[in-house]
Amino acid sequence: MSEATTTDLYEVTMALSYLREGMTAPATFSLFVRDLPPDRGFLVAAGLESALDFLAGFRVGADDVEAYASALHRPARELDLLRGTEFTGQVRAVPEGRIVLAGEPLLEVTAPIPQAQLVETYLLNQVSHQTTIASKAVRCVLAAARHPVVDFSLRRTHGIQAGFQAARLGALVGFAGTSNVAAAVAEGVPAVGTMAHSFIEAFGTEEEAFRAFARAHPGPLTFLVDTYDTEEGVRVAARVLRDLDRGPGSAVRLDSGDLGALAFRARTLLDAAGLPDVRIVASGGLDEYAVDELVRSGAPIDVYAVGTRVGVSADAPFLDSAYKLVEYAGRPVMKLSSAKVTAPGQKQVFRRPERADVIALHDEQPPAAGVPLLETVMRGGRRTTGRPDLAASTERLLADLAWLPPEARRIRAPVAPRAVSSERLSLLAEEVRRRIEEEVLAHPRGPAGP
Repeated sequence: MSEATTTDLYEVTMALSYLREGMTAPATFSLFVRDLPPDRGFLVAAGLESALDFLAGFRVGADDVEAYASALHRPARELDLLRGTEFTGQVRAVPEGRIVLAGEPLLEVTAPIPQAQLVETYLLNQVSHQTTIASKAVRCVLAAARHPVVDFSLRRTHGIQAGFQAARLGALVGFAGTSNVAAAVAEGVPAVGTMAHSFIEAFGTEEEAFRAFARAHPGPLTFLVDTYDTEEGVRVAARVLRDLDRGPGSAVRLDSGDLGALAFRARTLLDAAGLPDVRIVASGGLDEYAVDELVRSGAPIDVYAVGTRVGVSADAPFLDSAYKLVEYAGRPVMKLSSAKVTAPGQKQVFRRPERADVIALHDEQPPAAGVPLLETVMRGGRRTTGRPDLAASTERLLADLAWLPPEARRIRAPVAPRAVSSERLSLLAEEVRRRIEEEVLAHPRGPAGP
């Protein structure tokens, strides 16, 4: 089996139905987030690279058809129409690292409708998850107010792949490093780490543990000082670091308790020992809310290590995302369900300095000073550009953060800015709504109801 089985069963049955009915005309699906989670003033687009890798290699093989048939309890021959299906379509998307708002398409897929339907679940999964994590991580960077932030999330993310993505996305939004070795090597991200409490406990004393660690590592060194008594741990670490004279860059790490109060005490002890250059690293249940409180308190913490709560986006672990049909065979379509109305047609988003984004039809001319966000990144099932590096994505993010109004950047954002629809898009939506009411709702086909 291939990744073509990474789908929901209903997508298989719909794709099969389309093929049986001869419905293979181009369809456009739009992937967007309806509403932002509480406290969020914006999202960071992410997951596009995983999505493009998947689409470029998408092909339904014989083993995939067997898997579909097994799930449906049907003979494989009845699903043979799906065999050989590849993705041959176009993708227009917001590049990773750009700010997006509720209602704005992160990507739009245009392909024969069976293809576009079969890839729905994978695209939603990857774009939704990675956008969630990137949006959480950048809030930590904002909260840290120029202090370095590093990723310690791997042990408790929802799977190893999710941990790798968390490390990569942290680097994308400005993290200074990660403890994830695989991600550090693959993505060129600085590797960071210290020691566990078990290392300290394995030795007779903290001093023995610190000196043994120093003998194995040329430095800089970071000693975990809160295994037994934090203040005493700082004193011991200071003594060992002073004896070793390893130069700048070493640190002590606080991992529990009142981190603010302990940081003040640790700073006092380190300065008194003649070690003003030894930094203080804080970890242990941190996210943007805790970091914000510590920074506002003036705690002398130099580096913030964030883990579990960021790696799983604990306070907002999902997005209200959707992948909706907006055009089929050149005919714009829309959904009218209460509270879930969609906008018809292929779209573009234009960003303007100090003004709201405009969601427009894809072929509209931009408003004055408007810059289009969606770019063609795949055509004919193949990428149109090379894979961007993380630094380029980070630069895009910094530019977009400067565009955001200050209230949207707050850790507890009172309100999220919203895009406005262009006049042409609004008129099209009214036209499609009127057609649905006249042709579909007023003249329902099929058996009469009771």
